[in-house]
Amino acid sequence: MIWFWLVIIIIFFCFGLVAFRGAPYIPSQKKYLNLAFYDLYQLTKNDVLVDIGSGDGVVLRQASKSGARAVGYEINPILVLISRLLSINDKLVKVRMVDFWLSHLPKDTTVVYAFSVGRDIDKLIKWMQAEATRIGRPISLISYGFNLKKMKVSRIKKPYYLYVFNPLHQVKPQV
Repeated sequence: MIWFWLVIIIIFFCFGLVAFRGAPYIPSQKKYLNLAFYDLYQLTKNDVLVDIGSGDGVVLRQASKSGARAVGYEINPILVLISRLLSINDKLVKVRMVDFWLSHLPKDTTVVYAFSVGRDIDKLIKWMQAEATRIGRPISLISYGFNLKKMKVSRIKKPYYLYVFNPLHQVKPQV
């Protein structure tokens, strides 16, 4: 009986409480990902895609089929394990157990894939803008199912929206 309750607690922690830090786990479907990666933003071998809240890694594996390097940021340890196991033979996929709000994107990131919830949209805009400025070049954002109303949309292919975050010009100190 104690094992039953231990499993329930672990599941609640990994899926329930983690949802308070971001969006709930909703698996992506491959048919929609093809729309995102071929019609909306054509991924190539020159791209580095970061999936924030990467879940079971389906987005990462689909991106790697285009030759893109794919990095997943996931806070749920069970989903990190599942994603790593399902991607074990894919050399272009890397999964990190990390809270993306407290992290930075790799310097060579070209595109970010995200599913979010309304309460986090303003925070996501600020995070993406800060990352584009830190990296020093534009970063595209593919958002699944949500519109960043304060941002100009580059392209729409329902249910996806594409945005481009350009770095803000930083004032260099005078010597």
